[in-house]
Amino acid sequence: MLPELKIQQLRYVIAVVDEGGFNAAAKRVFRSQPALSMAVRELEQRLGQNIFERGGKGQLTPFGKFCLPRFRELLGQHGRLVKDLVNQADGKQGHVHIATVPSVATRIMPPLLAEFIDQFPNLTISLHDENAHYVCQMVAHGEVDLGITSLWQGEDELDYTHLFEDKVGVVCHRSHPLANRSSIDWRSLQGEKLIRNGTSRLLMGTEASALVENSAFYISNMISLIAMLEAGAGITTLPQLAFPENNQNLSFIPLQEPDVVRRIGLVKASNCTLSPAAQIMDAFLLKSLRGGEK
Repeated sequence: MLPELKIQQLRYVIAVVDEGGFNAAAKRVFRSQPALSMAVRELEQRLGQNIFERGGKGQLTPFGKFCLPRFRELLGQHGRLVKDLVNQADGKQGHVHIATVPSVATRIMPPLLAEFIDQFPNLTISLHDENAHYVCQMVAHGEVDLGITSLWQGEDELDYTHLFEDKVGVVCHRSHPLANRSSIDWRSLQGEKLIRNGTSRLLMGTEASALVENSAFYISNMISLIAMLEAGAGITTLPQLAFPENNQNLSFIPLQEPDVVRRIGLVKASNCTLSPAAQIMDAFLLKSLRGGEK
């Protein structure tokens, strides 16, 4: 059975060598000379060989000369390990995986992550851009630490914290007769060619649900949806964050009756503890986004 080596005893050996004797070493490590000598003697007994010559005033034996560089190496590794563990526990280093819906990834996250990296330069981040359902799946399966998404229904394996509401509006070509309105109600959309998309389910259960039920088009891909709208093939409804605000060909008109919003929240696994780095990101996102309206 291998002997157990105590880190403090190795430090005492190095102190004796560096200070040139037991008395000076004892002062350096704030121990009495007899206590230090006893600790070194215990180490020698564990190893079965003398490290210092008897009466040699800190002179190493051949075995001691063999031990010294290895003790220094072990203490160096120990110091680095402790530093890494403390930094990890304090959140000073680590990696955070986040998944968000595309509109949040493109409109919300860039300035937020730039600020976060400025505050915590030793933390690294992976950002995944997925639809609302898959964001929840990634969090539930442990593929990411945190998710920012809209939950269609509560899930037992996830904890959800509401962040903000994203107002739904009508999107159409600028040449459309509705484009110049400041707001619109669902009755004004009857007879229009509504192109459904992944967020159209927000209208279900409202007065405007018939518009979705009677729609003949469904496009899930945002690029294809925008192309259809730019071609004047119909209108759609989108949360405001999902609307391409720099697009010169399309208009966003807030939907007032019914007043529909997409609830955006932060999700994390309910049965797992976040890493220290993810805990810092969690607190940062809650402080930056919670309670705001986008």
